[in-house]
Amino acid sequence: MSASPGPPVIFDSRRRAAKLARGEQAFAAADFLHVRAAENAVNSLEVILRDFPDAVDLSARPGPFTRLLADSGAAPRVGAVRVAGNEASRAAPGAAPLDLPDQSQDLIVSLMSLHWANDLPGALAQIRRALRPDGLFLGTLLGAGTLKELRAALTQAELEVRGGAQARVSPFADGFDGAALLQRAGFALPVSDVDRLTVRYSDLYALIRDLRAMGETNALAGPIRPISRGMLARAAEIYAERFGEGDGRIPATFEIIHLAGWAPHESQQKPLPRGSAKVRLADALGAREWTGDED
Repeated sequence: MSASPGPPVIFDSRRRAAKLARGEQAFAAADFLHVRAAENAVNSLEVILRDFPDAVDLSARPGPFTRLLADSGAAPRVGAVRVAGNEASRAAPGAAPLDLPDQSQDLIVSLMSLHWANDLPGALAQIRRALRPDGLFLGTLLGAGTLKELRAALTQAELEVRGGAQARVSPFADGFDGAALLQRAGFALPVSDVDRLTVRYSDLYALIRDLRAMGETNALAGPIRPISRGMLARAAEIYAERFGEGDGRIPATFEIIHLAGWAPHESQQKPLPRGSAKVRLADALGAREWTGDED
């Protein structure tokens, strides 16, 4: 009997780690998405009035979260945040086993990395196993609307120049799937929220500089045919023609999916069994119930 196939290999973890390393020096000038994700995570911790003595950060770029947490009201309730995992596991979650003992952490944070996981449910399941019962996970990943303008411009330019096109922008998860992904990985009380923002650039080349600094350029698995100067110039023209604004600048859409989930614990709220309600929904809402027989 042949072994069952594993998840498809969509991303090359070594390629992704190399791109992160190349962009490290320039990251501080292009960290706005990571700062936004970290702000949301810290804001969540500020309203959760409980202690998290053992906390780890699995983010590929852990700096923004550590910095913002240190200046927040949640800091006294969170123990020293340890950067966990190796380069491979932080660059592409799930590419290597998570180096954390089961039920060892009270808080795990993973910001702006999970969209590079080949097996996202599997990566989330590893995180859930590393949490103590009633431990908290906070994560973010890029969603399906991210860089939709860039995807369209590059595809059209390559079709014109080469007569065919390959994927240049990563496939991203649908924001509506966030809570379901957490449930599938075994989390309780899952919460998912989608944050969309538009960043305006002078031209395509400025956008690409930011993406390189973030380490968010193409790390898809398999051979990648280089983009020629002519093709990139044509993509810049298409981008400006199709999406350019009145002042000559171009918009770039980013969609951040914020996730929160808890490791199951008997003390957590649970939904009532089906059929156990004592009050009809219409009565609870103070609504008149229509049967269809009214005159």
